[in-house]
Amino acid sequence: MKKTVSGFIAIFVLLFLANCTAQTNFSENIKRNWMLVEFQDFSKDFMVSSKAHLNLTDQKEPGRFSANMGCNNMFGSANFNANGTVKFSEIGSTMMFCDKAMELESAFGRELPRMTNYKVNGHYLTLTNAAGKKMKFVATDWD
Repeated sequence: MKKTVSGFIAIFVLLFLANCTAQTNFSENIKRNWMLVEFQDFSKDFMVSSKAHLNLTDQKEPGRFSANMGCNNMFGSANFNANGTVKFSEIGSTMMFCDKAMELESAFGRELPRMTNYKVNGHYLTLTNAAGKKMKFVATDWD
């Protein structure tokens, strides 16, 4: 009986530790600064020159994000789940006017809360929605 109980305890401890490691890897893969490289009909060159990015590094508090598409600072809540789902909410931004960046910023702000799934593949983060629309990012620290 003692061997059976000891065996169950050992298995439980191993599973618990494996889950903690998986959660750490999950968090480390997401909590980065991501540069937008593919979105609608915007060219990669335009997005790179605008320094369009999504910051998920939890600089101020957990579960928050910041972003900039070349003009205004955007911010809000981001809830990434280990099952590949994501929810962006409580999105706000500063209100400056910028000629060229406004179209990208408006489209990004409109589409971000509609993104429901994510996938990290190497140094790339892809956000998608039910309609198949996507945003693709590359980690800024990948070099």
